[in-house]
Amino acid sequence: MESVVLILSGGIDSSTLLFHLLQRCEVHCLTFHYGQKHSKEVEYSGKIVGYASKLGRVRHIVVDISSIKDLISKGSLTGEEEIPKAFYTEETQKRTIVPNRNMILLSIAGGYAVKEGAKEIYYAAHKSDYSIYPDCRKEFVKALDTALYLGNLWTPIELRAPFIDKTKTEIVALGLKLKVPYELTWSCYSGGERPCLSCGTCLERTEAFLENDVRDPLLTEEEWDRAVEIYERMKNRLESTQIGKE
Repeated sequence: MESVVLILSGGIDSSTLLFHLLQRCEVHCLTFHYGQKHSKEVEYSGKIVGYASKLGRVRHIVVDISSIKDLISKGSLTGEEEIPKAFYTEETQKRTIVPNRNMILLSIAGGYAVKEGAKEIYYAAHKSDYSIYPDCRKEFVKALDTALYLGNLWTPIELRAPFIDKTKTEIVALGLKLKVPYELTWSCYSGGERPCLSCGTCLERTEAFLENDVRDPLLTEEEWDRAVEIYERMKNRLESTQIGKE
């Protein structure tokens, strides 16, 4: 059976991609501890892999590269800055950038792919990331795909980002068809016992389920009502701000 390598964060996007890939191949999932403030990503990636293993062949490796946080610029995900409470499209979200993160993770995945004989590496960059994250853009994917190919000429590998033109809403729509257990995924950057509901990734998650007319299964009914209330209030605030600038 063909095998591929997937960067798995335990969030909506990479979990949906895992279920999509399991329809045709064995998936080697790499989850990275890169010095982020909390270990929720690692915890929930294990949960989603545990479920997915009932449906197909999947391996899961947690890679600890947490020491790199002292070598790269510190933002709100790896440093002392507070997580911004705003939509992804807002300027404040640049504080959540971890410089060169995807380059580092995908380079390690490239070496692992060569070792395991996998021909393709996948990550779940998507359209909604474009405005803030340079390493989630088509230009980056194309350039790194070329670099990975040239760096491994004798055992060529390819970089794939099949969600690059999809919004989070479209990804959730696909995941619902694939029956992804979204209650086993985690998106919140704050890393508390429960999602904060107001950071950029929580707001984007609420929007995606709201636009699919489905309650986020990770949340209780009370939490979902609160999430929708926060989303609508912050969206109205953003729209008012934009109108004021015109």
